[in-house]
Amino acid sequence: MSEQHTYRVIVRGTWDGLTDEARARLLAEAGEHGMTSMRFTEEGSLSYEPSPLKHFSMRYVVVSDAADGEEMAGAIAEDRAEHALRELGYGFGGLKSTVTDLDTMKINFKSASRR
Repeated sequence: MSEQHTYRVIVRGTWDGLTDEARARLLAEAGEHGMTSMRFTEEGSLSYEPSPLKHFSMRYVVVSDAADGEEMAGAIAEDRAEHALRELGYGFGGLKSTVTDLDTMKINFKSASRR
């Protein structure tokens, strides 16, 4: 059995070709998708600013084979984002992801004398 790693992935994109209905729904729900909604989850959390309604980000937790690396984790998250946005009826484009491998991330702890 191969080793599994946990990745945090931020998928960023641009709204594109939004229908009037989709735009109205995004604006109406903007309060639920601001800074306080930014969480890394398996199903993803959507965040965006309503003015201007141009860019968005989705945050995911992806667990996959370490041998597949960060590139695969990014592809998995982008696929999840595409599926979720299409299901919601939102037009989008230009998806790009930023991946952090939590299992290899170095944490610098400050010594008690430096606090």
